[in-house]
Amino acid sequence: MTIFTTNHALDDSADINQLKPQASTDLTAVYDFLGSRTTAKWVAAAIQNLPLIIQDHANCEKKAAGTAMNLMFRYEFSYDLQKKLAQLIREEMLHYEQVLGIMNERGQAWQYLSAGRYAKGLLKHKRTFEPEAMIDVLIIGAFIEARSCERFAALAEKIDDERLARYYRYLLKSESRHFEDYLALAQSLSETPINDRVQFFKEVESELIASSDTELRFHSGEPA
Repeated sequence: MTIFTTNHALDDSADINQLKPQASTDLTAVYDFLGSRTTAKWVAAAIQNLPLIIQDHANCEKKAAGTAMNLMFRYEFSYDLQKKLAQLIREEMLHYEQVLGIMNERGQAWQYLSAGRYAKGLLKHKRTFEPEAMIDVLIIGAFIEARSCERFAALAEKIDDERLARYYRYLLKSESRHFEDYLALAQSLSETPINDRVQFFKEVESELIASSDTELRFHSGEPA
């Protein structure tokens, strides 16, 4: 299992018009990792509220970069960790810039959008002592990336917008790699197997996705 490989399959351009076609991505590992799948009800609600989903996607990319940046400042003891997090920040910010470009193309103005319950629902179970706290954050990151990948695939399959569907398919390779990267990094920092913590967060994450949710967001649960 590789950790933040330097040979990224992503294009360096933030212009989605310049993106190269990506080969189909096998998501079996993603589906096996997650405890539940996105339902047709969520996909239908997301398609009916695409501007909201697009902006929340942008927020997610920005938050992912911010989380990695916070980890860089908090855990400065490891050169390898610093380098790998720097690579992740660069990639997430590229995605953020690309989604901003999509919003601009569609004439979509930026509006305030509150955070959903998803990330908080995971992070409230994070342990408070080190290095366990960092390991939990990385495991949570793995689930967020895996769920992002699964939802990009679900949207790309049903959305009646080939340009947006093509972009979501383009993201699958990096998002599917990110979840494995986070897991491998978490295991490398732990002296014992992390399987039990992964299973614990798998159940928490699945419940957040499967239960009724009053707010529609990129990582929200079932629309109420």
